[in-house]
Amino acid sequence: MARFWLKISLWTLLLAGIVGFLFSSPASELVQAQQPTGDIPTVTGTPEGAFVTVNQDLDSVNVRSGPSSYFYPRVGVLVKGQVAPALGRSSGGDWIMIGYTGAPGNVGWIYAPNVSLTAQNFLPVVDAPPTPTPLSTPTIDPTLAAAFIVPETPTRMPTFTPPPPLAIPTFVDEAQVNETRIPMGLVIFSLGLIGVLGALISLVRR
Repeated sequence: MARFWLKISLWTLLLAGIVGFLFSSPASELVQAQQPTGDIPTVTGTPEGAFVTVNQDLDSVNVRSGPSSYFYPRVGVLVKGQVAPALGRSSGGDWIMIGYTGAPGNVGWIYAPNVSLTAQNFLPVVDAPPTPTPLSTPTIDPTLAAAFIVPETPTRMPTFTPPPPLAIPTFVDEAQVNETRIPMGLVIFSLGLIGVLGALISLVRR
């Protein structure tokens, strides 16, 4: 009796498997679907609208928070050949506002001569953002500064000592002195005359 029911169970399972296989076969029902005809966008596709491309002769260019390299800090860089969407331009056209993730408001500014731009005439003019608040100038505590100031001792001026009286030398006029003296030629001539007279006297006495 047990074998009878075992055979019936096996045949039932076999029959259910065959019926299930027939109904689940892909040939039993064909699904008709229309293939898409449009282009499927990919990650590497060209961005829509205007965009900028970094020039090939530059390794990298700076992205700033505003249209000035002096008043606005750098918020990032773009490397050679990198593409970014263009959102606007400055009033003079020298700077282009681009979409830049991570910058304030996810926008940045790039210098126009460093990139090539498509659809330049369609870019709207965008007002420059406010310049960042400058850093406060550090001040020195006057009390602390006074502790490092060395007081200077005033130096007395030297007292004035009058110079000794000036001795003015006196000079004697040699012309007046020579006038009071006997000329040396006259003295010599007189002595010679006396000698001659003496010689004559000596000769007469002989």
